Amino acid sequence: MDEIFNQLCDLIKKNKVRIIDFKVTDLTGVWHHLSIPVERLIKNILVPSSYSKDILEKGIGFDGSSYGFLSVEKSDMVFIPDAKSAFLNPIPDIPTVSMIGDIYKIGSNGLERFADDPRFIAEKAELFLSETGISDKCLFGPEFEFYILDNIEFAVEKNHIGVYLDSEQAEWNACNSMYAKPGGNQGYKVLAHKGYHADLPYDASFNLRNKMALILEENGIPVKYHHSENGGPGQVELEIEFSTLRDISDRTQKLKYLVKNTAVQNGKTVTFMPKPFFGEAGSGMHVHLHMFKKGKPLFFDKNGYSALSEKALFAIGGILKHSAALMAFTNPSANSYKRLVPGYEAPVSICFAEANRSAVIRIPAYAKEPENKRFEFRPSDATANPYLCFSAILMAAIDGILNKIDPTAEGFGPWDKNMYHLTEKEKKHVKTLPKSLDEAADAVGKDHAFLLAGSVFTESIINSQIKKLKRDVEEISQIPHPVEFKKYFDL
Repeated sequence: MDEIFNQLCDLIKKNKVRIIDFKVTDLTGVWHHLSIPVERLIKNILVPSSYSKDILEKGIGFDGSSYGFLSVEKSDMVFIPDAKSAFLNPIPDIPTVSMIGDIYKIGSNGLERFADDPRFIAEKAELFLSETGISDKCLFGPEFEFYILDNIEFAVEKNHIGVYLDSEQAEWNACNSMYAKPGGNQGYKVLAHKGYHADLPYDASFNLRNKMALILEENGIPVKYHHSENGGPGQVELEIEFSTLRDISDRTQKLKYLVKNTAVQNGKTVTFMPKPFFGEAGSGMHVHLHMFKKGKPLFFDKNGYSALSEKALFAIGGILKHSAALMAFTNPSANSYKRLVPGYEAPVSICFAEANRSAVIRIPAYAKEPENKRFEFRPSDATANPYLCFSAILMAAIDGILNKIDPTAEGFGPWDKNMYHLTEKEKKHVKTLPKSLDEAADAVGKDHAFLLAGSVFTESIINSQIKKLKRDVEEISQIPHPVEFKKYFDL
């Protein structure tokens, strides 16, 4: 602790930090923050070496009910900052260091870790994996798809329900003088579904993405690559290097924060919504994972299907068997299910195969080396709380390995064909993902014992998630949709 504390002090002194900012994750995965002048962490501003550990040891009180964790009548909680998570925040005007907080509840014997803190659940999942003896390291690699937009307007009023999205590079702006450069509109606009790896001058967000990538690198998030994605009106992808469960969850939170704020600072806006545009590609958060033990990769076997080991196939079996239940944590928005439809490269069939983007689990054909051998879970999206999303996926994989769930024996494939073009006879043999948030909530209500193993998830957080999803379904179902006016106004 002293070494970490000294590193924090050095970071503060070196950068003449004036504000300390604390980030805490709520149930939905949204960061909340509370900030203090650096003097609260330094006993005497005139004696820079005179730091106090009080806040780092005793924490700061907050209202847990506002985070969705506790009831109003008993909502006092405490967050204790994790000094190891400290980073120099590039967004505020005043030099600021931010730290992620762990949530504690006030027990009869003092402070104790709150079992439903998403960050604690990620810690427990990693510990449980180690305790099973299966692996001592599981690495996750998420891919972030999102849209960079120039304008977003939405309203849900009694007399006005509507959304207006706009992107400079969208094909409908080929004759829009708003985006005309000196001399007129140059016409380099991206057609629908034609944005994949589009080069300059079509790739309108290239310079901005470079800024995002460098800011991420400077803040401890190694960027694998970034590029323009399939969706014409500004869809992009940013992929980061692999890391362990809790760390990759922290990085996901930081990435979304830095990407959104960098966009705003440059006159743009970003949405990670799974399906913001009708008729265009949706945005997912594909998740790659593989396991190691004592440095040895566990997912490789040159004689296995796609060079996967038996352990890897059992992990796939567990994830596929529980995939419907997983959706409550990997795809927790009503909008998620407007992306998960046939024809837009989003999976709907519960199966696995090599290099097959229409399957729930895809095995990358290009990852051939033992240390790179892995598989990819494709349904998830970035509306998920990353701590809960990645933990749930790991728990399903562990269940598959412990119970030797053979994906082929379970009827999950491999299906080495386009799952969108199955015959009616073939479709009868393939299970599909939930088609709505309501179905996902019902699925996890029926199948969640695998999440409770090792006391990683709790009944209370599963019930809280189900209630939240059901509330969203009820609220959205009561709001008239513009298409309903198109269909029924004149009947």
